[in-house]
Formats: sequence, C-alpha cells, structure tokens
Amino acid sequence: MMSGARYALVGVAALAIAFAFPVWAQAPVKTASGAVSGVTADGVESFKGIPFAAPPVGDLRWRAPQPAAHWTNTLKADHYGHDCMQEPFGGDAAPLGTAPSEDCLVLNVWRPAGAHGKLPVMVWIYGGGFVNGGSSPAVYDGSAFARKGVIMVSFNYRLGRFGFFGHPSLTAENKDGGLLGNYGYMDQIAALKWVQANIAAFGGDPANVTIFGESAGGGSVHMLMTSPLTKGLFAKAIVQSGGGRGNLMGERRLHEDLANIPSAETLGVALAKKNGIEGTDAAALAKLRALPAEAIVDKLNLANMASDTYGGPMVDGKIVAEDPQSAYLAGRYNKVPLMIGANSADIGFNFAPTKEAAFAPFGSHVDEAKAAYDPMGNFPVEVIRYFMGMDAMMIEPARFVASVLATQGVPSYEYRYAYVADSMKAEWKTGTPHATEIPYVMDTVKAKYGDKLTAADAKIADQTNSYWANFAKNGNPNGAGLPEWPQYDPKADVLMNFAPDGTPTAIHDPWKARLDATAATAP
Repeated sequence: MMSGARYALVGVAALAIAFAFPVWAQAPVKTASGAVSGVTADGVESFKGIPFAAPPVGDLRWRAPQPAAHWTNTLKADHYGHDCMQEPFGGDAAPLGTAPSEDCLVLNVWRPAGAHGKLPVMVWIYGGGFVNGGSSPAVYDGSAFARKGVIMVSFNYRLGRFGFFGHPSLTAENKDGGLLGNYGYMDQIAALKWVQANIAAFGGDPANVTIFGESAGGGSVHMLMTSPLTKGLFAKAIVQSGGGRGNLMGERRLHEDLANIPSAETLGVALAKKNGIEGTDAAALAKLRALPAEAIVDKLNLANMASDTYGGPMVDGKIVAEDPQSAYLAGRYNKVPLMIGANSADIGFNFAPTKEAAFAPFGSHVDEAKAAYDPMGNFPVEVIRYFMGMDAMMIEPARFVASVLATQGVPSYEYRYAYVADSMKAEWKTGTPHATEIPYVMDTVKAKYGDKLTAADAKIADQTNSYWANFAKNGNPNGAGLPEWPQYDPKADVLMNFAPDGTPTAIHDPWKARLDATAATAP
C-alpha cells in the first residue's frame, strides 16, 4: 500500500512529465470530415496537418480545391503536413519544416488546452512572394496566441505555377464555373470556409475571425478584403507589409495580354512548349497534368521570380476583379476593422541610375520630393532610391488604406515596426528589414534568436503579440499594461511606432513629407 506522501510525489512527477513532454489530447474534436486528436504541451493544444481540401494532384492539378475525403478513424494530428510544392529559398526568414509536396492542402490549429465557448480566432497567411512559404516554420507557431485566449489557425496554399497558372485548355475545360488561374487564392478562401464550418468544434467563434498575413500574405489579405467571393468569412483583418494600392504582383490578366504584360494563358502556353507540349486541347492539358512536379517548379523561387513562364496572381474577373486601391476608394470591400503597417527598412524596388532619374517621376512635385528625400542634397542615389522604393511599395500604401477606411468610418490602426533584435543591431543599421517583425507578432523570438535573445527582445515580443491578440478579441489593439495605440485619424496622422528602444509609442508620422510626395504621384 502506498503512503500519502508517495501518492503526492507520484502526482508531482506526473505533472512534471505532462509539462515536459507532449501528451495526447483527452477527447477528439469532430470536424466535418472526421475526428482529430491533438497534442497538449505547456497549456496549449495543437492539431497539425488536418486536410481542408482534397490533394490537388492528378486531374485536380489546376482545379479549384475540392472537398477533403472523409475518414472514419480518429486522425492523429500530431505533425505538420507537407508544405506546398516549391524550390526552397535558402535566404528565407522562415525556413520550412517539411519537405514540399503537391499534396499540401492542410491546416493547423492551436487553442488553449480545454478551450470551450466562443474564443476569438486568428487565421495566418504566410508570405514568400507567392512562390515560397508554408505553415510549418517554427516562427509561425501559434502557441503564444493560444496562451492569450485566442485560437490560431494556419494553412497552406498552392504556390508558383501550381497556384497561379493559366492555359487555354483549362479555360475550355472550365470544370469550376469560371474559377480559373488563381488557384492559390482559391485555397485561401477554401481554408476560411473550413474555419467557418469547423472552428466552433474547437471552441472558436466563427463570427469573430481575424485574418492576418505578411508580404504576399498581406497582399492576400487585401485580396480577401476586396474580393466579391469573401463576404462573411472574417470579421477583422491585419496587413503586415502587404502594400495596398495596386495588386501586389502587378496587373496581369488571365486571358488578355497587356502592353509588356503577357497574360497568364500566354505564360502557360510558353511553359507547355518548354516541356514539348503543343496545342491547347484536352490532350495538351492531360500532358501538362502528367508533368512531374519538378518540371512545373522548374527551380522557381524568390531568387529568380522574373520568368517568361510564371507571372503570379492575376486579375481573373471572379476572385480578383480590380486592384485594392480602386475597391477601397469605391467602398467595394468587406468593411471590417483593419490594422495595417510596414517595417522601418521594408522592401521596395527602384532602379533609377541617377538622382535626376529618381526624382523625374515626381513631375510638378519634384521640389517637395527633393526636400523630403534629399534635404541637404548630399544623399547618395542608392539611399534615395531605396527609400523611394520602400515608400511606394509598402509604407505609403499602408497609410493610404488606413486613411481611406478611416474616412469611410471603418476603424483602422496604423503601425510602423522599427524594433531590431539586440543581436542584430550591428547588422541591421538602417532599420527593421522586411518580414523580421513576424517573430514578435507571433512571440516566437526564442525560436528565431535562441540564446541570443535578450530581455528587451522578449518584452516587446510579448507586447506586440498582446496588441495583435487584443485586436482579434475586440477590434481594438489596446489593453491593460500597454501604451495607448490611437485609432487612425488622417488629420492627426498618428501611428504606433514599435520603436528601436523597445517602447511602443504613438507618434505623428515622421515620414509624412516623404509619403505626401509619394502619394502625389500615385496612380
């Protein structure tokens, strides 16, 4: 017979083991396709690799996502499914955790252990230029949100020529009622529909879903905000470095060639010819679908996106009907609270060889532009064009969207991320590079920086994660213990600056003159 003291010791040991090692969740969750069981660790229950659509392989390559098959046994959702087919990019800030595959339409759920009721839900959309990325990187783990009472969902969507592709034979086949070309976007919509149908079983509130994404994921949020096919799929949105004026990857059309912009179908015909496939009939399509996945990828990634056989997302007339700027100005969008911003050393492209060439596009506003970008007349052209490119692509469009929504009575909050990890300050002297805010948003800085993580890094990560979680809960990022983040007002032009010293501070935009000059020449 065991003494009380020994019982106590055994209980303590059991608790220690439970927190040290993942354990299976106590009760499976019943989804529309079948039951799933997750893993519990440190108060968070995770479910990984849940199919939300059928594998887009064989005859389903270049088809709208089809329903996932039903399963009868409980699915052990204890590991990530494959990320979508791609050529991995060595310089990615979020390296993949799985081997890419065409069979990739799966999602992941993190929730507080024992969650019940109607918790707010956040749905993450990764970036990667629509050619790289996935839901498996360690910095995309949703545990920190779950510990703050938010269910987080991440999912995969098709990339590269699997996700964004046109060919006359596909248009002729037309098996999905005119849904053509933007297959990666179709996956995003399918994942959000899965959330609407299934998240209540996990303890989430389908009426309180926040979509958020970075870079291509942020551009995807703009698409979801402005698409005619996304009504009722979400209640709030967050855009991190996602532009907001033109479509992020350009104005390519599905069928029609534009000046210097071949259509997706023209690019698709070029890919077919490269692989020895002629014609535009059903036989040609069958041959295209029979090509090895590696031939479709053809080494495409972030390092070599300029290709004569790939063009990225397109205006298809169904999912993407217009550019975000036109939709926002006309009020044709999902009018939900928005948080939007970019980083202090974000991405942008300007290849002007001289100062004269850099300032030429400003026309009658050239004097304002020179005063803003080169006030002393001694900045090198490399610096000037970098700031111009960043402002035009990311910084000014974020302000533009926040301003338009605010003017139309939709709550919006603007930010600029300027904090740099202590261990990177000597290397990132110009500011916070593109995508490097993500570990702070997710509070996965330990996974990113390891033993180089400092107390200051950890503190602002917790604050950033709290702002994002609060917004998901209430449509307002503010909360106890956090510096006040005012709602955006175009007249005041105050944003939340996640400052280099680690203190989030509401400030009047110090780059106002630059952004005003950029806005004056926006299309």
